[in-house]
Amino acid sequence: MNSRLAAVHILQQVLQQGRNLPDAIASFSDRIDSSDQGWVQANCYGVIRFYPRLQFVAGQLLNRPLKKKDQDIELLVLSGLYQLMQMHNPDYAVVSETVNITKKLKKPWAKNLVNAVLRNYLRQTQELQQKIEKNDEARYAHPAWWLEKFRHGWPQKWQAIVEANNQNPPMTLRVNTAKIGRNEYLQQLAQQGIDAEPGQHSAAAVRLKKPQDVLNLPGFKQGLVSVQDEAAQLAALLLKPQPGNRVLDACAAPGGKTVHLLEQADISLLALDIAESRLDKIAQNLSRSQHQAELKQADVLEVESWWDGTAFDRILLDAPCSASGVIRRHPDIKLLRKPGDIAELVKVQQQMLQRLWPLLKSGGMLLYATCSVLPEENTLQLQHFLQQQKDAEQVPLDGQWGTAQVVGRQVLPGEDGMDGFFYALIQKH
Repeated sequence: MNSRLAAVHILQQVLQQGRNLPDAIASFSDRIDSSDQGWVQANCYGVIRFYPRLQFVAGQLLNRPLKKKDQDIELLVLSGLYQLMQMHNPDYAVVSETVNITKKLKKPWAKNLVNAVLRNYLRQTQELQQKIEKNDEARYAHPAWWLEKFRHGWPQKWQAIVEANNQNPPMTLRVNTAKIGRNEYLQQLAQQGIDAEPGQHSAAAVRLKKPQDVLNLPGFKQGLVSVQDEAAQLAALLLKPQPGNRVLDACAAPGGKTVHLLEQADISLLALDIAESRLDKIAQNLSRSQHQAELKQADVLEVESWWDGTAFDRILLDAPCSASGVIRRHPDIKLLRKPGDIAELVKVQQQMLQRLWPLLKSGGMLLYATCSVLPEENTLQLQHFLQQQKDAEQVPLDGQWGTAQVVGRQVLPGEDGMDGFFYALIQKH
């Protein structure tokens, strides 16, 4: 399939069907030539990442909005604009090849429209850039409600957050230090010509200078290394499971934190997830890393359906959240998440904390984690919990990462190259 046509169809799946971008791209992988797959991914991620800006520019150049049934033409225009603005392809080639896709979409009437929009962009680039700077949604490439959330939660840092959200994230690895030292693994990468540097806050973290196919990484198949952002690596380090501990990983998929916990100590671990397909991903990660855990498909809130009555020494609650801290990695979150979702997520988080707390032994620890930067999901959520649970006490999290909050610590997107994450450690009296 033509790469530009594939990009339009992938974008349609995301914006019309609400499918996440990686899955939409994967569904076309067998129809796109391997030499074109990198281009398709770059174009699709770019269009989604800068969608509000591209839409604004298109709106300035179109005489009138396109009809809903012609969203494919709108997405073709946005794809072409992104190529001209960010991908540094030759202008004449972008215009010509984008216009040609109107035939493949069986809408030859749109040929002149697409041609005019792209050529007018090239003529008006400077003027359009000035207009972009005066419109916050276009300038920051975020829907207005997201900008308001970030402004409210982080009045001094919201601009840094949205700018970090628009960057390409680094590829970070977690070395299985039970099998190989980080320095030794860095040497193996260097021998294969892969540039990398150690992380700053996890002794197992390695950050690649350029993303790589995981199959090119030495020892990946043997479980020597996994792909995991450095902020996510902090979870197992903060929970500090001890040998013999009974541990619950309450929302475990895709299993990166599950495996990391098992690498820390000889423990008995129960991993839950509500979706069978997501459990399969945990099983794959466990198999590759040569670790074992008990897996159960279950709704965390329905405790009676999965708990055997034996209390846990440690609980990791990596709670469902807005994912506002990982937008740079999953830009479709900007468009697929809706304003009303946040209150629902806060409610579910609160219920999970209440349902899991009785399952923790006296003296045990619960680590609450989200990949969110919104205070209502994080420090405000935990403040409320601590007010309700008189047998719960915050354990201060010391470290050089993130910023201490009233409860817990917050990493903002891009800080020390990390994703946005929140952690709070709570001990039971």
